[in-house]
Amino acid sequence: MTEKLVEAIVEMREEDSAHITADLIESGTDPLEVLKMGRDAMKIIGERFSNGEYFIPELIMGGQIMSKIVERVKPLIKEKQAVGGTTTLGKVVIGTVKGDIHDIGKNLVTFLLDINGFEVIDLGVDVPPAEFVKAIQESGAHVVGLSGFLTLAFDGMKETVQALEEAGLRNSVKVMIGGGQIDEHIRNYAAADAYGNNAQDAVSLAKQWIGG
Repeated sequence: MTEKLVEAIVEMREEDSAHITADLIESGTDPLEVLKMGRDAMKIIGERFSNGEYFIPELIMGGQIMSKIVERVKPLIKEKQAVGGTTTLGKVVIGTVKGDIHDIGKNLVTFLLDINGFEVIDLGVDVPPAEFVKAIQESGAHVVGLSGFLTLAFDGMKETVQALEEAGLRNSVKVMIGGGQIDEHIRNYAAADAYGNNAQDAVSLAKQWIGG
């Protein structure tokens, strides 16, 4: 079933993707596991785009399919993970870096951070370094999340971290990055503190750094 969902998303079969997602949920599959399948599919789509096999229409279609899957499992994740209460663990600034407009992963991270007790300042997509700097200065946040799906976002991440350094903020904030093809090599290239393979990793890192 896992392979079927990944295949359906990659091949842009929207109806099949919806049916398989429903079957997985009804069979008791962890909603976070369903999201992992979607992430795996989007990674393949991103690789095919980089290789010239897919183009902008495929990226958009894949994103639309994934958005519907996210909306389908969101209530289940909230029910499973909501911590309750009104105490704020800390502030996190997040945004998709300059040069990239993908927001599915970012929105999911924002959602999970929110239900786990963090105050999230979501800057949106195609965010220039200066906006991250301004948001951190104004909010006093100690964690910043840089999101990017395309390989061209790697430079945007690096430039943002450099901007934090130039503004004298780098020693007071922890930087995590995430997206379609992020790994330790990219983390090192961007000079970030850590990277996450999924939205749950972002929550774990924020809790670790802020002490929640």
